[in-house]
Amino acid sequence: MTTGGCHSGSMSKHIESPQHAELIAKVKEVRAAAIEHTRLAQELARERRRLIDTLLAEGFSQADLARELGVTRQAIQKMIAAGEDRQRR
Repeated sequence: MTTGGCHSGSMSKHIESPQHAELIAKVKEVRAAAIEHTRLAQELARERRRLIDTLLAEGFSQADLARELGVTRQAIQKMIAAGEDRQRR
């Protein structure tokens, strides 16, 4: 997803050298990788939430899960709340 920003036209008239063009290409590459990593992180967070929900439905307590995962019970609560917030949107 891209936005037009506050400038119109392309940046090509501002690229002064092959080195600048390489840097612009690298910025684009890094941006694309960051977008993909964000997508993967969101997907993994949804999967984690589904697994936590399944374990809770099978009788595990939040404290049990926290102990097993090496996190606090409050961290489990935040994971659950974050998933509920996403479901409401």
